[in-house]
Amino acid sequence: MLDLGCGTGRLALGMTAAGHTVTGVEPARESLAAARAKPGARRVRWIAGSSASIPRRSFDAAVMTSHVAQFLITDAGWSAALADVRAGLVAGGRLIFDSRDRRARGWQAWNPADSRRCTTLPDGREVESWTEVTGVTSELADGSAVAGTVVSFAIHYRYPGAGNRVSTGALRFRAEDELRSSLAGAGFAAEQIYGGWQREPAGTGDGEFLIIARAR
Repeated sequence: MLDLGCGTGRLALGMTAAGHTVTGVEPARESLAAARAKPGARRVRWIAGSSASIPRRSFDAAVMTSHVAQFLITDAGWSAALADVRAGLVAGGRLIFDSRDRRARGWQAWNPADSRRCTTLPDGREVESWTEVTGVTSELADGSAVAGTVVSFAIHYRYPGAGNRVSTGALRFRAEDELRSSLAGAGFAAEQIYGGWQREPAGTGDGEFLIIARAR
C-alpha cells in the first residue's frame, strides 16, 4: 500500500496497524520527521520526496488523502503525479483519493466567522485559528488560464503569548470531467466517483469527490 502525501503518518500508521504493508511518501521533511517519531513508525517504510520517488511496480493500491490532489495546481504537476502513481502500481492496482467538488463552492465558508476554532495543546494552552480566502481565479501565478478554479487562502494561528502566525497556500478545484479525463490520460479507468463519504452520487452529498480508479 502506498500513501502519497502521508504527512505526519496518521493514515499510514493506521493501515499498518490493520495489517497492511505500507510505504509513506512525503515531501515535507518536518512532517515526515514527526511521522517517524510516532509509536509503530518502524513498521512503515518512509520516503522523503515527491511522487517521482515512488518505487516502480511495487503496490496494489495507492491513496492520496486530505485533498492532496488539489495542491497539485498545474496540469503538468497533476499529470506527472498520476503518471508516477501509475508506474508504481501493478496492473489492476487501485488509486483512491479525494478532491472537493467545484460545484459545491466550499471555499465560501473559508472566512473568519465560519472557520474560527480553538485547539487545546498538550500543555493546556489554546491556539485559535481561522481561514480566509485571498483569491479565486481561473489563472495560475504566471497568468496562464486553467480549467477549474484556483483558490488561494491564508490560515491564521494565534498562539497565547507568542503572537500570530500565517500559513498560505492554494488549491485547485477540478470538475468531475476534468478528473475523469486526466485519469484516463494517465492510464487509469475511473471505477467509481462518489459525491460524499456515504457513497452518494457525484454532485450530491457533502461536496466531496471520492475517486476509485483502476490501473489499466
